[in-house]
Amino acid sequence: MLRELSIRNLAVIESVTAHFHDGFHVLTGETGAGKSILIDALSLVVGGRGSCDMVRYGCNKAEIEAMFDLPGNHPVWRTLESFGVNASPDEELVIRRELSSQGKSVSRINGHIVTMSMLREAGECLVNIHGQHEHQSLLRTEKHLDWLDLYAGVKVMDKLDKYRTTYKQYEKVRSQLRELEDSSRQNMQMLDLYRFQIEEISAADLKVGEDESLQEEMQKLMHAVKRRHAASEAYELVYGDKGLDAINRAISRIEDIRGYDESVLSPLLEQLQSAFYQLEDSAFQLRDYRDGVDSDPERLDIIDDRLNMINSLKRKYGEQIQDILTYLKKIKSEADKIENRDEHIARLRDEQQKLFEEAYRLGKVLSTLRRHAADRLAVAIESELRQLQMERTTFRVQLQQHEEGEHHRLLPNGIDEAAFLIAPNPGEPLKPLSKIASGGEMSRIMLALKSIFASIDQVPVLIFDEVDTGVSGRAAQAIADKLSRLSEMCQVFSITHLPQVACMADHHYEILKTIVAERTSTRVKELEPNLRIEELARMLGGVEITEKTRHHAQEMLDLAFRQKGA
Repeated sequence: MLRELSIRNLAVIESVTAHFHDGFHVLTGETGAGKSILIDALSLVVGGRGSCDMVRYGCNKAEIEAMFDLPGNHPVWRTLESFGVNASPDEELVIRRELSSQGKSVSRINGHIVTMSMLREAGECLVNIHGQHEHQSLLRTEKHLDWLDLYAGVKVMDKLDKYRTTYKQYEKVRSQLRELEDSSRQNMQMLDLYRFQIEEISAADLKVGEDESLQEEMQKLMHAVKRRHAASEAYELVYGDKGLDAINRAISRIEDIRGYDESVLSPLLEQLQSAFYQLEDSAFQLRDYRDGVDSDPERLDIIDDRLNMINSLKRKYGEQIQDILTYLKKIKSEADKIENRDEHIARLRDEQQKLFEEAYRLGKVLSTLRRHAADRLAVAIESELRQLQMERTTFRVQLQQHEEGEHHRLLPNGIDEAAFLIAPNPGEPLKPLSKIASGGEMSRIMLALKSIFASIDQVPVLIFDEVDTGVSGRAAQAIADKLSRLSEMCQVFSITHLPQVACMADHHYEILKTIVAERTSTRVKELEPNLRIEELARMLGGVEITEKTRHHAQEMLDLAFRQKGA
């Protein structure tokens, strides 16, 4: 649920903080007081389009912050986790958006900066805003199938996942087949190039890592003389007069005098003898290393030629030997496709036909499930419309399939296209929703749909911006009742000018416009019972409020209270 909304410097709002509750909220006020600005603020919070014109005149930026209290199993937590946003279901969800006077926008969810697309995706899980002229999802025919599948539930969704997997495989094979069938002389020219490249790379007989080992060997060969000379000199120093001979003479001198000072000289003699043997071993290793140093000019030339060839291939086909070998594998496959084009085409055609048959089979299963769901949805919507004073309205979900050549046409979501059709009056033919002229009828149809889908799509906040425009009397009362019932499943907000709707609310907010120091400002006030009577009386009687209108307002509230308690 939306618990708090704070707005600063947005249009005529200087600073407003509103606290909300469970249930049905109405927002009322004089025309031009700024009721729609609250909707604009919420729209910005959930990823709506903003502009610098929305920033209050003379201010650097507008700031909107909304706090939601949501259950741990709400879909938005999974959405945020996929974004890498650290948000715990044990805490409130806080969304903040800043809009600068230069048109720049910064959005944060629980302190994490998010992109507009991320904010919009999260917002779709939180708030649905419906206005008198904003029935996009209803008017967009391509969305009707999504609504039907959502209503149909798990059975359809499971089959739809399987269909989509098969359809993607089908489209992939179809694309490969089309590419092969469109081959021309250019492919034959490419085949010549591929053959040359395959021969050039294959002849090199490359091994992964051989360039590094060759470089290492080359370095050793290039410095062979220097290594041999240094090793020989080191050997002479260790083994000669200044090395082993010197230590040997020292050992003899110590042995001559050891008997005079045994406790000191014996350990020292052992150390010298140990050093002698270690130095002797080092000398032999130096000698072996010196004798093993090979200066082979012919091998050096061979390595140099090999490295030049490898570097030449790297310049053409990849930075590393592994890249070259990967490229070789790729062009072998491409060359094989061209050389054996007919065989590949035959194989792909066979595979395409099998995938088509499997996708079509799944599509027919989907279509059958959808037709059953379409009948149930039509009955449910007609039932809702009867409660909204559209008793004689006929509603249908039309499912159509199209031919493509000799076959049915496969679509990304099955073989069906869906369209919502309606006949508001007896004797009229069924027509698409977009052909309905009456805004009042469209509002009630949308409200009927939302009543059915509120428990399915799990969007916790529904906002209706003057959807009751164009209706009055019994229809207005029916809309009020429906909004109240809808608020039992989710949090409902309605901007309204109708007292029949306002009196059914659980919480009533008045939007007031004031002028202080030649500046217009809007504020939001939650009405206590006595002030609520005054606001309803204003809505009933206009500018002049009389005891009679107050009495009528009280009666409406009492009747609404009894009706909601029934």
